[in-house]
Amino acid sequence: MPGEHAAEEEALRTELAAERAYTERCRATLDRTNTAAQHRVMEGAGVLTGHHSGEAAGEGVAGDGAGAEALGRYLRSQAKELREEPDGPPFFGRLDFGDEGSPGEQAGEHRGQCYYIGRRRVSEHPSAPPLVLDWRAPVARAFYQATAAQPQGVRSRRRFGWAPGGTGTAEDLTGLEDERLQGEGLPDQQHQDQRHQDQQRQSQRPQDQRPSAAAESAVSALASRIVAGEIERPRVGPMRDIVATIQPEQDDLVRSGPDSSLCVQGAPGTGKTAVGLHRAAYLLYTHPRRIERGGMLVVGPNQAFLGYISAVLPALGEVGVRQCTVRDLLPDHPVRAEDGPEAVELKHSARMAAVLRRALYARVRLPEGPVAVPDGSYRWRLDEDDLRAVVEETLAQQPPYEVGRERVRARTVALLRDQAERRAGPPGGEWLRRMGRKKELTGFLDSVWPRARPEEVVAGLLGDAGALARAADGLLSEDEQRALLWQGRRPRSPRTARWSEADVLLLDEVAGLIAHPEESYRHLVVDEAQDLSPMQCRALARRCRFGSLTVLGDLAQGTTPWAARDWPEQLAHLGAPDAVVAPLTTGFRVPSELLAVANRLLASLTVRVPPAHSLRTGGRLERVRVAGAAGLAGAVTERVAAALGQEGSVGVIAAGERVAALREALRAAGIAAGTPGEGGELARVTVVGAELAKGLEYDHVVLVEPAEIADSGPQGPHRLYVALTRAVSRLELLHTDELPEALRG
Repeated sequence: MPGEHAAEEEALRTELAAERAYTERCRATLDRTNTAAQHRVMEGAGVLTGHHSGEAAGEGVAGDGAGAEALGRYLRSQAKELREEPDGPPFFGRLDFGDEGSPGEQAGEHRGQCYYIGRRRVSEHPSAPPLVLDWRAPVARAFYQATAAQPQGVRSRRRFGWAPGGTGTAEDLTGLEDERLQGEGLPDQQHQDQRHQDQQRQSQRPQDQRPSAAAESAVSALASRIVAGEIERPRVGPMRDIVATIQPEQDDLVRSGPDSSLCVQGAPGTGKTAVGLHRAAYLLYTHPRRIERGGMLVVGPNQAFLGYISAVLPALGEVGVRQCTVRDLLPDHPVRAEDGPEAVELKHSARMAAVLRRALYARVRLPEGPVAVPDGSYRWRLDEDDLRAVVEETLAQQPPYEVGRERVRARTVALLRDQAERRAGPPGGEWLRRMGRKKELTGFLDSVWPRARPEEVVAGLLGDAGALARAADGLLSEDEQRALLWQGRRPRSPRTARWSEADVLLLDEVAGLIAHPEESYRHLVVDEAQDLSPMQCRALARRCRFGSLTVLGDLAQGTTPWAARDWPEQLAHLGAPDAVVAPLTTGFRVPSELLAVANRLLASLTVRVPPAHSLRTGGRLERVRVAGAAGLAGAVTERVAAALGQEGSVGVIAAGERVAALREALRAAGIAAGTPGEGGELARVTVVGAELAKGLEYDHVVLVEPAEIADSGPQGPHRLYVALTRAVSRLELLHTDELPEALRG
């Protein structure tokens, strides 16, 4: 009815005006909070310099100089965090809880309450009820989990639409949607029809291809125009957070606790990276002391990937989390040599850890003869058998090498103490320390358990065929040993050694055998973990000995020579053998039409993973045959130019050796094209090698010569699988050669 429609429109305008007024109130509160934080810093500076109310430096609020300095650091840090948080909408959702009857009973203490949900808490005063709840607050979980079947006391859930790229002002609030979960008029006919269609569509799928119950509950969320618009928004610039569109299956993983490690086996487009980053933000919010005491680290596969995800945690209010690659954690030695492929694989293998341990502990010698230690005019005599027992017992305990050396020293001094007690009673602490520093005892220690440096151990192993043969006996074949030996690189001393990239991993392994790393984190988020080698995994495990991990990856997307084939073995290398492996198979990014093509490749891969499903449709796939290799670059330029006529980003993916030529061809045609790591993650057009495409996403992908990628070594089919799943909307296969059979129409 026209009259009813007009009334609905008027009601919507009234609601929108009220929500815009609330937005202004929240923005004003945020501005006051930031201003107050800056003012507190200035006041703190006055305390530190003695210019606050005439007090001496360090007196007053903080009590003393050290306290004032600590207060100043805290205030500056708090102000910096507020200042660095990016502008954005103050809230993205609202929960209205029931106030009577069944809804009220389920609502419990939240009966009749209305809560706005946002990326951070907004409050006019610390003791006042918040204007906006942080999405990580316990009650906010209902925003992601409540359904009509299980409303959790929620009467209605409201989602807000904001102008893309806006700063979250009242004018940026463009729309709202209400989803009634309880009460009169639920569900309306449109939702009933949509649910019926979804159920029919899912029931027609084979049993093993139907999405999980959690995925089915996500269908109703994706029916939301606002949610669908957010998910399908053009991919330009860095990765965005998904805090407004988290689905129930993802929310369960995000809110898992810090005491145990978690591994997410995520198919393409299921949001595994976003889940890992949001879990990091959740842990920092719910367990701040525990996590911040040891620190948190996010590890990605390369700088391009880190650049792409760098904006997510700051958008969620967490600006102090370090993000790096494994290489960034390793010794800072200049790389001036290059290994052959076989040597690289060997140096990344778990067997090298055993070889290096043997090489290090081969330096330990059993005592030969007694040791005499002077003490004034008296000489203490330590028997060979007692000293041998000390060394053998310490070796059996397998402590870090440097700990073992100090343990031998302490136990040798204990032998002297036992003799002194029998002769004249218990000696004092000063006597024990003096005995421990005696040059005779230190000389004995140097002969049986000499000091070691990683450079000495690795250079001594790889530069000496005899030393390598002894350490590698039963672990490496003679051919493998020859591949490892430095050919023409044997240095005069470890100081002049020319290290390769893989050698740096060995140096870190030996450093970890000698002493535990100084840097140790309470929680690690490790993305694309399937591509880590055993030695890279061990490097991470050493830096999280007493913490937990969030491990993210997809075995089907493993593209390195040492890519993992199953998670239990990989998790053991990471020091988390008991981690729960949780699969994510329901996607929201890659349309089902494109995912179906990629799924055809799964049978040709070296791993077994369940096929992915997508709740999105509307993807467009086009196969374009080019006549002659000479015309390929021109065809790419033509297709990219056409794609730029539509919204969103364009990714050109090809075998690595083609990237430079394709980028130059595009630039010659007047199309600015970047590459990941060179600002390409912010460009509309990016040219990327298939081996570096993992984790990236583009609205339109031009995939060049798929057969060439598939034939690029044992991991070629995996690289092609990655490349096929980067498109959010449109995928074009440009080829002169015949397409792989799985990709033919």
